[in-house]
Amino acid sequence: MAAQAWLDFGERAPSKPRFASSVVLLKDSPTGLQAFMTYRPGGSPLGTVAFPGGTVESADDDVTDWVGPSPAQWAKSLGTTNVDLAKRHVVAAIRETFEETGILLAGPDAASMVEGVSGPEWMKAREDIASQDATFAKLLERRGLALRTDLLKPLSHWVGPDFAHRRFDTRYFAAALPVSQQPELLASKGVWGRWVCASDILAARATSMLGDEIGLPGTVGLTLGELSVPAVEISLEKMAAARGCIAYLNHKRPSREYKPDLVTLSDGSFGLEVSVAPASEGAACRER
Repeated sequence: MAAQAWLDFGERAPSKPRFASSVVLLKDSPTGLQAFMTYRPGGSPLGTVAFPGGTVESADDDVTDWVGPSPAQWAKSLGTTNVDLAKRHVVAAIRETFEETGILLAGPDAASMVEGVSGPEWMKAREDIASQDATFAKLLERRGLALRTDLLKPLSHWVGPDFAHRRFDTRYFAAALPVSQQPELLASKGVWGRWVCASDILAARATSMLGDEIGLPGTVGLTLGELSVPAVEISLEKMAAARGCIAYLNHKRPSREYKPDLVTLSDGSFGLEVSVAPASEGAACRER
């Protein structure tokens, strides 16, 4: 176990985290705010159950058609002086959302959105991008589309705990579901994904309801805290308390980095603890 090894061998230099982006895709429902969540195999640093997302890639630099806040404005919003990195995070957020769900935050201009992004042709485009047989930039260029970066909102910044072998430096964003699009899992990789009501998932967080629903050997019998990372649970808590999608997206959040710390609990097991600002993110949260 990585946590035990970290304690046994003492403090040492943690592995360098890879830059990543993740998008909380939102919609309103009669029972409260919903987010689209998916299963991620292989012990992803984003969690086994997480929001769409993945690592920043060098090809993200190739995207040039852009409407909405400029890369410099995004750098300011993200609290960084690295404009190029800020641009990569934004591009990766939109690209990964398209790859994993088919939702494409792009349009021919600043006032319109692409429509009709379902069907075999679009699925093949997603598969080609996911397998790196084609680039996201080429798809946008061929379709005459520009990224609608104005539809993204910065949410939070999380860095993986020091003891983890695989670590991400992740920028979380939020976006409302476009009215003309519906999520569809990638044909070759999609295992489980659906809209979840934040309040319902949190109400059952101490049970294995979600893990049992997914029904895989690595999920059955596990609780929400065992399937997800603290960033996901805290985001769900904020969603459950929000008065709808518009209110959640318009909430002003300070740019701050969060990094869970490894702690030993009273029963001898390990947990992750992260302190968050009470005024904006609720009380300090401790997760197993």
